[in-house]
Amino acid sequence: MAKTVLLEKIGDGVAIVTLDRPHRLNAIVPELLDDLVAALEAANADPDIRAVVLTGAGRAFCSGDDLKDFAEQVSDEAGTTAYVERIQDVTRAMVLGSTPVVGAIRGWAVGGGLEWVINCDFAVCAAGTRFFFPEVSWGLFVTGGVTDLLPRLVGLQKAREMILFGEKFTAEEARDWGLVHDVVADEDLMAKATALAKRIAALPPGPVRDLRRILARPQPLGLEAAMAEETAATVRGFLDPETAKRVAEFSKGG
Repeated sequence: MAKTVLLEKIGDGVAIVTLDRPHRLNAIVPELLDDLVAALEAANADPDIRAVVLTGAGRAFCSGDDLKDFAEQVSDEAGTTAYVERIQDVTRAMVLGSTPVVGAIRGWAVGGGLEWVINCDFAVCAAGTRFFFPEVSWGLFVTGGVTDLLPRLVGLQKAREMILFGEKFTAEEARDWGLVHDVVADEDLMAKATALAKRIAALPPGPVRDLRRILARPQPLGLEAAMAEETAATVRGFLDPETAKRVAEFSKGG
């Protein structure tokens, strides 16, 4: 089976990790999760890689869970829990790993894709990028440590609004709220993100690792505790028959 995530070293201590399911807007399936965790863990283990640029092939970064595979994601409780924990493994590799991650985001960043934007140390977005959390409207729940990380970025009230109401927002709004680092023209996206990654990679690696570790230290709830709560809530959502109905209705409308 072809890889759904590509890892490419480009020199100067930087590697590019690319979600590579452009025909499905890089939507999340189990294979992509496995490949993404493997790529991130390889970067974390490689002393020559001191920063990663995370991007998506084609016209979207990541459109969230692939709804065509919803029935496969929802099996019994043990299988569904394993699937959701694999989603959380991506966040563990990004946030708790040793290598800083710069997002190069264009098109749609939805659901899990938006969560990965939040997991980046810095995210650079193309001007036309759009974001939203659809989970709660389907009866699901957010993952990726979002209940711990998002309020730190945008404040508690804005985090509530973004997660509960699931309204679409623009790259410019994301920048104004402190969710992303910069917004650039589409044609400048990779150059800007790569330059930022090279700037990070040029720094002494020890203090960079220490800063990431200290900033990721537990808040009142803590990242792992937050993800444990998210996993339980998301599994409950996946296994709720009402969720399948909502997903089916959304798919028909899309």
